[in-house]
Amino acid sequence: MRVNRNSRARRRLLTGLVAAGLAVGGTAAAPAVAQQKAAPAPAADCSAAYRIEQKLSTGTTWRMCWRYDNNAGLVLEHVSYQPPGESRPIKVLNSARLAQIDVPYDDGSVEYSDLTGAGYAQGLMNMAPGECPGGTIKTVKVPGATDPSHPNVNGLCATTRSRGHAYRMQSDTGNKVYQAQGKDLLIYTVNKVGWYEYISEWRFQDDGTINMNVGATGSLSPFDYDAGDGRGWPIGRGARSYATSHSHNVFWRLDFGLDGSSKNQVEQYDSVVSPPARGAEAPTNKTTRTRITKELAGDAQNMRWWRVVSDTGKNKDGHARSYEIVPGATTKYLGRSFTKHDVYFTEYNRCEQFASDNLGNCGTGAGNSVDTWVNGQTLTHPVVWVNVGFHHIARDEDQQPMPVHWQGFLIAPRDVTAMNPLTPPALANQNGQVRNGS
Repeated sequence: MRVNRNSRARRRLLTGLVAAGLAVGGTAAAPAVAQQKAAPAPAADCSAAYRIEQKLSTGTTWRMCWRYDNNAGLVLEHVSYQPPGESRPIKVLNSARLAQIDVPYDDGSVEYSDLTGAGYAQGLMNMAPGECPGGTIKTVKVPGATDPSHPNVNGLCATTRSRGHAYRMQSDTGNKVYQAQGKDLLIYTVNKVGWYEYISEWRFQDDGTINMNVGATGSLSPFDYDAGDGRGWPIGRGARSYATSHSHNVFWRLDFGLDGSSKNQVEQYDSVVSPPARGAEAPTNKTTRTRITKELAGDAQNMRWWRVVSDTGKNKDGHARSYEIVPGATTKYLGRSFTKHDVYFTEYNRCEQFASDNLGNCGTGAGNSVDTWVNGQTLTHPVVWVNVGFHHIARDEDQQPMPVHWQGFLIAPRDVTAMNPLTPPALANQNGQVRNGS
């Protein structure tokens, strides 16, 4: 029997809240501020309890502050990167956070806003040490949790992991091989919403790259084995249980603060390949740069990319520091205006916090989704919103439990340092054109 919109939504929400309440609890509106302690210079802009500082074995140090929002969950702030050879940290982000997980069902029966309408933050899960191998699990006080007698959750893992080769190069002469194994700082939480459990992962690489991913796992909802409209997929024996297909449209919100300034620029690059000219051996490729001065709803295309450029900082070669936005694999959902684009650049507005079903009061006629905020304002303090979609058509292998399926993107340093930040000393003089005597 089909579950109607209201009962299905109520069951999903209550299931998530009950599960969260059994595990967490708490009523605090904001994390308690711990007594300030001495910290290695330069200190982050937060107390020791909310500071993450990790020097990786390859010499790179990442520093940041964290807090826990009662809707967005984990928020990272004052994120800086200090690779070997840099005398001081390089500020990258003012803040980074999830901005929505929109979940519409294929049969049109229901659509969830998991962050602002389904208790995502209150569903923070306790983690056992085995879920954070080699790392530290931090205690989080969850604002608005359902059980005041259990206000704290061991729910934030900070650890390090190897990622394989950072580089490999055989010398032009002899048999010398230069290679290094990359190391990452990994920060993540697990949040339960209904039958789903979301792993929100932030991976900070030693080369300055930041990966942002959400993995969905947990369980398929047994209340949704009723897709009798031809849109579902048979689960289990025979053709009795049809799991309802649905989408996960995940948004992130990034407030850049390159080199400590929020006055960054946005640039778009497009390349066009033309057939070989007469007498040429190969096609030609021309790349053009467009300065994005006004708010933009952007779409990823072949050979198109964007970067956020520092207004104040340059590397040792005299080039402006920037970060390139590298979208991940996506299935764009065209059913809503706010999910029709891959990236949005908006002028900073404190009330604009969630990509859809925004909770802030932005004034009459402002709209409550990111697409409505792209209205021609000049970009002086750009905020970047990235949308990555996944269309979940269930399979037998999704039970039980469901393997993690990931969606996300990364931002990559472009001219943040003058050379590869992990360059070995023997190659440190190979920067640009080789000149006699250099």
